[in-house]
Amino acid sequence: MKVIVLGAGIIGTASAWFLNKEGNDVTVIERQSGAAQETSFANGGQISVSHAEPWANPQAPLKVLKWLGKEDAPLLYRFRPEWLQWKWALNFLRECTPSRTAYNIRQIVAICEYSRQTLQSVRAETGIEYDHLVRGILHFYTNQKEFDDSLPAAKLMRDLGCPRNSISADEVVRIEPSLASIRNKIVGGDYTDNDESGDVYKFTTGLASKAEEAGVKFQYNTTITRLITEGSGANAKITGVEIIGADGRHQVLHADAFVVAMGSFSEQLLKPLGINLMVYPGKGYSATYKIINPDAAPTVSLTDDGYKLVVSRLGDRLRVAGTCELNGYTRELNTTRCEAITRRTRELFPDACDYDNPTYWTGLRPLTPSNVPYIGKTKIANLFLNTGHGTLGWTMGCGSGRAIAEIMAGRQPEVDFAFTGVPSQRPATVIQPRETQAA
Repeated sequence: MKVIVLGAGIIGTASAWFLNKEGNDVTVIERQSGAAQETSFANGGQISVSHAEPWANPQAPLKVLKWLGKEDAPLLYRFRPEWLQWKWALNFLRECTPSRTAYNIRQIVAICEYSRQTLQSVRAETGIEYDHLVRGILHFYTNQKEFDDSLPAAKLMRDLGCPRNSISADEVVRIEPSLASIRNKIVGGDYTDNDESGDVYKFTTGLASKAEEAGVKFQYNTTITRLITEGSGANAKITGVEIIGADGRHQVLHADAFVVAMGSFSEQLLKPLGINLMVYPGKGYSATYKIINPDAAPTVSLTDDGYKLVVSRLGDRLRVAGTCELNGYTRELNTTRCEAITRRTRELFPDACDYDNPTYWTGLRPLTPSNVPYIGKTKIANLFLNTGHGTLGWTMGCGSGRAIAEIMAGRQPEVDFAFTGVPSQRPATVIQPRETQAA
């Protein structure tokens, strides 16, 4: 079968890798000059299974209200005259109930664990080097109420089989001694020793190279303008994708099946087809610092709950990422938010890095209100989705690629996850969330 994958981030590249392994003739279309040039370029680096919680939770609405208007807030919501943004926000509030939060956590953990195991298999098979560490993830708290509120979620994670253990402030510093300078501010934490970290850009470009060697064709510097359909209703199908190539000319590429893995831009491509995705861009920031004192820099990947930042050591670099700005599709750097990241990182690890020469970056995370992605079929028989992974694209990447390849091969993936448009073969225990059903 000839398959065209739209997008060459971690999701699209992993999809292409596994589709090729199924024996398909695969072409990947990407507007940038190479793989992983946008949202998969410089994220926080965590392969976070036990800490993969949705942004929507019972505490979120009050926090968002408290942060309104604050330029350095962890979550900055800028009101825009966009129906999608307002509709997304209303759905986000619906997902903040305790029952919805618990359900979404189960979905997220299922696909994340499946993906971590898949990543480990790909790593063993390919030998790709990407500064990965398997030293766990340590989540620390500097607010007693936030720590107390985290305990039920940690217990739910343990109930789901994740070894996420709530620990004391002293234990936090024992696990990561570089936090000793703020010991008096830490009230507790939780830790999982089997979570990982690594450079998503290095991995994705490495996987793209391996995929090319295996026969996958990557067509870069190519803009996707529209999908071309034939027929209607149950007989509708995609016959081709219209593109503008590097030479500036329009062209139509044909295939038997198409996979949309365009992140935040998936919604715009699919809306003219009557497929309405609840995906809105959340602009995330990162800063990368050169480590100048290795003994003062952390070796365990960290999550700073109060500032909603993640910290990962990537070789001789320290990557600090987080915050979220709901402000349309712009990737302009907000100086205030960049400076807030550096100020907090310097406070945590004052002697570890060169803070005078940071590399700042932004990327548009494709957020669903629940943080549960769209993976599976659409109402058009030969059109498939792999998008909406939000802040967890790196964590879910390999598993999402493997799952979509299995679905397209007519098999049920070996994970208990509510795939879009794919009837579950397991006893249903919870109704599928509305926003994960592509209309």
